Amino acid sequence: MPAAPQLKLKTVVEGLQAPTYLTHAGDGSGRLYVTEQPGRVRIIEQGRLLDTPFLDIVGRVGSQGNEQGLLSIAFSPQFAQDRLVYANYTDRRGATIVSRFVVRADGLSADPASEQIILTIAQPYSNHNGGQLKFGPDGMLYIGMGDGGSAGDPQNYAQNVASLLGKMLRIDVSRANGDRLYAIPADNPDFGPDAAPELWAIGLRNPWRFSFDRATGDLYMADVGQNAYEEIDFQPASSRGGENYGWRLREGFAPYRGGQDSPSFTPPIYQYAHDLGCSVTGGYVYRGAAIPALVGRYLYTDFCSGTIWALHRNAAGEWVNETLLESGLNITSFGEDEAGELYVLHRPGVIAKIVAGE
Repeated sequence: MPAAPQLKLKTVVEGLQAPTYLTHAGDGSGRLYVTEQPGRVRIIEQGRLLDTPFLDIVGRVGSQGNEQGLLSIAFSPQFAQDRLVYANYTDRRGATIVSRFVVRADGLSADPASEQIILTIAQPYSNHNGGQLKFGPDGMLYIGMGDGGSAGDPQNYAQNVASLLGKMLRIDVSRANGDRLYAIPADNPDFGPDAAPELWAIGLRNPWRFSFDRATGDLYMADVGQNAYEEIDFQPASSRGGENYGWRLREGFAPYRGGQDSPSFTPPIYQYAHDLGCSVTGGYVYRGAAIPALVGRYLYTDFCSGTIWALHRNAAGEWVNETLLESGLNITSFGEDEAGELYVLHRPGVIAKIVAGE
């Protein structure tokens, strides 16, 4: 792999309210869709922030807590045919809602009255809601769920296979099953007779942002740590699910509060201590064309430090970490456009594109 390139950030738009996620519809329009924490989705078209929201559900969204609100959206893989967009938000009671909306023909707005709720997951506390949903290369909908909040996962939800908290979920929203608007994929892993069938992986604390490498299908999960370590977890495309990433018995590579490590746990591919930050923000493997030397690197950052790093495997198969840029920003999320170019979302309301430095 070539040496890491110099990078810089180029401001695209300003004036957003607490942006949480950025994505595209995969429809060739070039539009970017940005979620705002209070409950709106905004459109960036040809570098301009449109005045009229794509979706406004502020009246349904609870965003009083720092980690609550409208947290992400995902367009259907069959968007050209079904016109559906999926959302992950916390409602006025603090519960996680996964729902879908019908997008009008012009692609400029979704109908709030068309909402169909797919999942409602009670949250015992206001933090650690996860918040990412994303369609995998297999067409299934993956949902990252935090452990329910507080500190140290006091109810041990992440290791309780009867609970949806502290997990990666995988469901099939292309099919209904009885009174449910989704089906359980036949190849979901079996965690035992008492396990929730939606589970794909367990032992996560707060997988705020995860992504699939669009070239390989590999899954990268940035799991926010407790007091000591932030970690990057990895699931190869060949995996059939069933991984246990160790929380709350382990934080990063280290046992947590006397927890017993186990050879059955899947270790992270990388961790960093809190002298370098406080809360990991996961990104993407770069697959764009504008920065050839960046191709194949997984970019991630820390909300507190703003340092943007990259991970890649060397010739020996070892994971190598590199510092790419000291941004000085509070980056809530990365975003990826249809061409594979990457963006960062700065909490005060700025969207910037990652471009080659001089």
